[in-house]
Amino acid sequence: MSAPTGGPAQAAPAPRRSRPRIRVRTRTVAVLAGCLILLAAALVAGVRTLRQEPTVTLLANWTGTDEQDFRDAVLKPFERRHHIHVDYQGSSAESEVLGADVEAGTPPDVVVLTGPGELAAYARQGQLKQVDDLLPRPGFGASWTTPLDRHVYWFPFKADLKSLVWYPAGTSAQQLAVAATRPGQWCLGMGSGATSGWPGTDWIEDILLQRSGPDVYQRWARGGLPWQSTEVKEAWTTWGRMVGAGGDPALVRRALKTPYQDASEPVTRTPRGCTLEHQASFIRNQDAWKRVDGRYVPSARLIPGARAHDAWLVSGDLVALLHDTSPARTLIRYLASADAQRAWSAREFSFSVSPEAQPAPGAGGTAWHHALATTLLDDRAVHCFDGSDAMPPSVRDAFAEATIEYLAHPDHLDALLKNLDSLRQTHGLTWLQSVCDRTS
Repeated sequence: MSAPTGGPAQAAPAPRRSRPRIRVRTRTVAVLAGCLILLAAALVAGVRTLRQEPTVTLLANWTGTDEQDFRDAVLKPFERRHHIHVDYQGSSAESEVLGADVEAGTPPDVVVLTGPGELAAYARQGQLKQVDDLLPRPGFGASWTTPLDRHVYWFPFKADLKSLVWYPAGTSAQQLAVAATRPGQWCLGMGSGATSGWPGTDWIEDILLQRSGPDVYQRWARGGLPWQSTEVKEAWTTWGRMVGAGGDPALVRRALKTPYQDASEPVTRTPRGCTLEHQASFIRNQDAWKRVDGRYVPSARLIPGARAHDAWLVSGDLVALLHDTSPARTLIRYLASADAQRAWSAREFSFSVSPEAQPAPGAGGTAWHHALATTLLDDRAVHCFDGSDAMPPSVRDAFAEATIEYLAHPDHLDALLKNLDSLRQTHGLTWLQSVCDRTS
């Protein structure tokens, strides 16, 4: 090798070793990140499989937006606080799902059902566990936690008031009275999938309660008063006259084909397709009633022959325990707590009947929501649980089907009531001992 010009030749220095240059490609980073995410998911699944993070299964009827709100407001805080994973299943056909799971020997740990009659049947079969020691003191009212064999097997997570008629803001008292006498002015939808017909059962139950009083109503809902009795039959015929059973074919067809959640849609039209809706408090959150600023009156003011007593039909989503495990018991305690019940009712999707879960005086919220919450807790009023929900499932289902048949063919009423009486006398049915928090 020749030396450079300009100086004597020198030995070449040893080459310097530099650190290798690492070139990280974006694609490589993305692949690594994806692998890390998959690894994290696998680790979480592995932890749950090893039961290091306990899991409790829960079946309820909230789906769609309701399910997401329930997860956000109730389940996620529970999971963060107790480090217990809730495997939630929402189904609008939860009774059928639960029945299939029980038959297969794979029921959920915890279930939420609307029917104490259905829960009573499961309790008699030994499927439910007692929750007496898991509820707060003071607990819930008698119509909400009806004892069976001196033990409590369910409690309400949410509640609704049913003896209500909704109407658009700006409707005068005289207009209400006139509209109530015109079948076409009632917004009625009987459709509800596997449970179609329940809006009709609500009508008949409420008419019986308002016309005949809590004593008669409770005897009937407990299976002690025949369906063919004068009081019960008159409740059916009163409903038939109010909504036009067997009358205008177009009107009857609309009621039979319309899903209950769409029944109020005509109230937003110009001119209005209907003005009044007999429906529970939850319906106020439907878009139609929001758009017309829905108001309500007690149904007794519009039901012909109603007494001047303060009686209210109520309903609720009831929580029950099927597997007596530590995670399930922890979830039961949490759902019965004031914190959980307040978190759900604060969003105005429902109400709590826990005395400790009520919002503080002066708290935010709409006037109608506060008024209904007060009515639900009024100890001067009589609160009676939804009669069909309190009945054995076979009677409940036949009742709902009969309202659909009657709406189309009111001349079939005698045969329908006779059939319901035959079912009422079926051996082995479980009837609740009480459905009202008190009688008149």
